[in-house]
Amino acid sequence: MTGLQTLFALLRGTDRRRLAAAAWRTLKRRGPAALVRELINFVGRRTAYPRWVKAYDTLAEADRARIRASVETQARRPLISVLLPTFDPKPAWLIEAIESVRAQLYPHWELCVADDASTDPEVGSILRRYANQDARIKVSFRSSNGHISAASNTALELATGEWVGLLDHDDVLSEDALFRIAEAIDRNPDLCLIYSDEDKLDETGARRDPYFKCDWNPDLFYSHNLVSHFGVYRADILRAIGGFREGFEGSQDYDVALRFVERIRPDQIHHVPRVLYHWRVHGESTSHDADAKPYAMVAGERALNDHFRRLGIAARAELVGYGYRVHYALPASEPLVSLIVPTRNGARHLRPCIASVLEKTRYRNFEILVIDNGSDDLATLRYLAELGQDRRIRILRDERPFNFAALNNAAVGQARGDLIGLLNDDVEVISPDWLGEMASIALQPGVGAVGARLWFGNSTLQHGGVILGIGESGVAGHAHYRLPMGSFGYFGRASLIQSFSAVSAACLIVRKDIYEAVGELNEADLPVAYNDVDFCLRVRAAGYRNVWTPYAEFYHHESATRGRADTAEKRARFAAEADYMKRRWGTLLANDPAYSPNLTLERTDFGLAWPPRVQRPSATAEDPAESSE
Repeated sequence: MTGLQTLFALLRGTDRRRLAAAAWRTLKRRGPAALVRELINFVGRRTAYPRWVKAYDTLAEADRARIRASVETQARRPLISVLLPTFDPKPAWLIEAIESVRAQLYPHWELCVADDASTDPEVGSILRRYANQDARIKVSFRSSNGHISAASNTALELATGEWVGLLDHDDVLSEDALFRIAEAIDRNPDLCLIYSDEDKLDETGARRDPYFKCDWNPDLFYSHNLVSHFGVYRADILRAIGGFREGFEGSQDYDVALRFVERIRPDQIHHVPRVLYHWRVHGESTSHDADAKPYAMVAGERALNDHFRRLGIAARAELVGYGYRVHYALPASEPLVSLIVPTRNGARHLRPCIASVLEKTRYRNFEILVIDNGSDDLATLRYLAELGQDRRIRILRDERPFNFAALNNAAVGQARGDLIGLLNDDVEVISPDWLGEMASIALQPGVGAVGARLWFGNSTLQHGGVILGIGESGVAGHAHYRLPMGSFGYFGRASLIQSFSAVSAACLIVRKDIYEAVGELNEADLPVAYNDVDFCLRVRAAGYRNVWTPYAEFYHHESATRGRADTAEKRARFAAEADYMKRRWGTLLANDPAYSPNLTLERTDFGLAWPPRVQRPSATAEDPAESSE
């Protein structure tokens, strides 16, 4: 097969119109070389996943035998009702959906089908035939078409199981899907909501585009439907909230999930890090193109805003095409924010940093504390003296040897604000609403540190949130590092508000009481590197979540003035700080709940892990090398 034939084969089942539009945008914005790189990456992703599936996500007969034996040892074997609303599906796809339930290795299920007055008589024939063949299959034929919410409620009326799973009439469950759900329930009977990873089936039946999700992440859930497929719910709670609401068709599952999580605790939500659901891609499917059902995205926006009203959260959701943006309201009396900027002989970078904050920031209730760490450069001293004339700015002289953590801690003690902002002297404001955006999030109950989106001067991403355990050090790295501006990232994660385990102190906002309560930055063990990661992990351990927002944007000339590991002494210090983090945080570094064990720790591009860090069926004798991706 020639290279062109290979490319055309990969394009089968792909939305070529959208691909062509994306290629044209890349060509216009970033040039031919970038377009070639994008096409190479596209082909690489499409060819890598089938090999990954063969190696790590294909059951052998021995795996099936182990699963069947494991079912017999479970203390709890709940009945799981799979709801299947149907309306004029392609008959072959309907049969495939039903057969995927019948093929389940976990036998304690029932399939509850509600046909929403299909006009194709073959659909009725198929459903009657299956109901006659298998007593676990129940079918209700609606007399009139009421759309998917009404049909889902009809299916729910048929259900007698303790748990309810949602399946679309053209999609497919993996054969171990219900076993993995039952396994999670057996291990933790207090669970109420379970969701899994998912991928897509193109029109040739090939699997592609896996979404390897993170553990429960409420901020990402507000940005897109993190639960989606395969979502499985406690039946009694689903009934208590009234099932599926009519008027939210297209996003009825999102609306259900939003109303459902209002009734339960976050620790009752569980993520199964396995692909249990295969979402069919075709011309009228939202898996193919969200624009195929624009009403669905609008319904999701309404569902989010209803959710905020019910909970009394002063927030507004806005549809942004690839997801949703939540705008949190600031209080009528905006709190004072103390922005702390350490510097030494850094006038060249400090000047545009301070100027951009003063001139571009719309949120006006702030003070700036510039920590002069022993500057002796005449130009810097003159500039600091000039800044000292501004009533919004205080210059604090600190002569101690450079210790980023200690400098910030000392300044926090003199800060007057209720909110603390840590700011490097080599950042420049891009978005005028950055401080209002970050402050509004930091003031939300349960939120700890808030981080910003930082760009290098060449418009590639410097900071898109911190992933634990990634990169050469094995401690942490920046998500989507060097991603070109204009790219949304892995399932939008470079462009959506979400929780991360940590965010960068190059631009970080946090309530002062939280900063002090968790013990400030660790100046004894982490004077330069990783003190922000350690701080965020202690904030998280105290019960808060750390949030990253792409709507607070800066340019960041990383380590332009201080902290670059360019000497033997600095490299030794960096290694010692990395060793401290590994001792202090142990296995958490390799199991970041805001990431996935199916994604690589070698790079920051959300590529596949070879092998994944979750036990998998072994379909092949030897694993393919990651370099083949």
